[in-house]
Amino acid sequence: MNPLRSMNSIPVGQGAEISALSTNKVIRNTYMLLSATLLFAALTAMASMALKLPHPGIVVTLVGYFGLLFLTSKFRDSAAGLGFVFALTGFMGYTLGPIVSHYLGLPNGGQTVAMAMGLTAAIFLGLSGYALTTRKNFSYMGGFLMVGMIVGIVASLAAVFFELPALSLAVSAIFVLLMSGMILYETSNIIHGGETNYIMATVGLFVTIFNLFTSLMQLLGFMNSDD
Repeated sequence: MNPLRSMNSIPVGQGAEISALSTNKVIRNTYMLLSATLLFAALTAMASMALKLPHPGIVVTLVGYFGLLFLTSKFRDSAAGLGFVFALTGFMGYTLGPIVSHYLGLPNGGQTVAMAMGLTAAIFLGLSGYALTTRKNFSYMGGFLMVGMIVGIVASLAAVFFELPALSLAVSAIFVLLMSGMILYETSNIIHGGETNYIMATVGLFVTIFNLFTSLMQLLGFMNSDD
């Protein structure tokens, strides 16, 4: 018997099987947690609407979002991470409530919100299903999407502070395309082991769905207002 032989060596086939099981576990936990956070955010949004709470404003929204995102990332490997991910998504649901109330108060508001919700679900299920079934690697989109996000965020802040409706609509259209790309990228990242923490994978997909829904709602609201 060779004393130099490693006792920790794992056959290639067995290693691949372990990796596949680990990836499938992350996917399963991610979609379970994503479903729970979407439901929780919907409940907080409805509570915000029922109580007629005002929107907290851009500053409080950004501070709350990035603060809770930091805490979620910091404690992502502990039970506290689950608490913070619900705090983050619940906070985002609260900020969504006044926005939805605004669109519901417009002509054809109910139709606008329903269409935005339906399109969001269809886009997410279609693109994530495509990435899951084809197993294609969309990691090459990362750099482009990052640059697009930075440009989009800067443009959206400019649209808010300088009150430029046309720029705001253009940003919403860009965000629909970017979020569609992000769904492919985030799902591919989970499949190919780029993201092994299901809490952070959930946050990535939740934020993508949130931005996709609000962007579609703004675009559809504008189109319906011209009817």
